[in-house]
Amino acid sequence: MEIVLALAIGILTASGLWLIFRPRTFQVILGLSLLSYAVNLFILAAGRLRSDAPPIVGRDPASADPAFYADPLPQALVLTAIVISFATTALLLVVLLASRGLTGTDHVDGEDGET
Repeated sequence: MEIVLALAIGILTASGLWLIFRPRTFQVILGLSLLSYAVNLFILAAGRLRSDAPPIVGRDPASADPAFYADPLPQALVLTAIVISFATTALLLVVLLASRGLTGTDHVDGEDGET
């Protein structure tokens, strides 16, 4: 399971970086989204991969062994990061549309490289 998650994080990071270095703004936005997905998976993996453990300790927390429970902090951080990345993507799309309307092109530097 860990190797699959590590490969997924690596592929998302490499694809995101490749798209960020592209000349068109929509590709840059997609690259930033892929990078945010990779960071979310990395944060979630930092809290140990447990699929059969509850995130909340029962009524008697003094006798609870932390090895039997999932860490709720990475889960909360990932949920917050998802909301922030969604809002950032929406903002970047609005800026993309405004830039396209003002300059007439969707290149990052504002001019076509083929002239």
